Amino acid sequence: MQLVVARIGRAHGIKGEVTVEVRTDEPELRLAPGAVLATDPASAGPLTIETGRVHSGRLLLRFAGVTDRSAAEALRNTLLIADVDPEELPEGEDEYYDHQLIDLDVVTEDGTEVGRITEISHLPTQDLFIVERPDGTEVLIPFVEEIVTEIDLAEQKAVVAPPPGLIDDRAVIASSRDESEAESGEDSA
Repeated sequence: MQLVVARIGRAHGIKGEVTVEVRTDEPELRLAPGAVLATDPASAGPLTIETGRVHSGRLLLRFAGVTDRSAAEALRNTLLIADVDPEELPEGEDEYYDHQLIDLDVVTEDGTEVGRITEISHLPTQDLFIVERPDGTEVLIPFVEEIVTEIDLAEQKAVVAPPPGLIDDRAVIASSRDESEAESGEDSA
């Protein structure tokens, strides 16, 4: 199975290094020197990682055969794809690969059906489940511990405890102004 592990950013310096947006929890394994990665678009690869280093909090990679800034810049926005054994599991107990989560049924803690996970969006601050509801509409659910309370791969379900308004229109709006107006109304009566 193939998984996207990074996206190439801009060139760094004049010797062929590029910045990368890491999309794996295991960069030391997937993006190590010597790793051969497929690419999207396929015409850009495969690419063999020659060196890697962290500079100012960003991972910089240099690929075999990419020796100058122009060649590095030509790789910008290319996705790096690693071959992963489908039976392989992440090291951490509460970590999952996207393919394990896609197609899970999403239910609330009381068993109410929400929908099915169709995609996972990886944002800088958190990941989001894109959930297709039975009526065909979509809802975005942050993949955070407070909201996604359980992932049960054996039962093929994700249990959520959504705050009001996340999956329904019944948001509770609390305003201290409403309370103070009610109190002042009582005082003047």
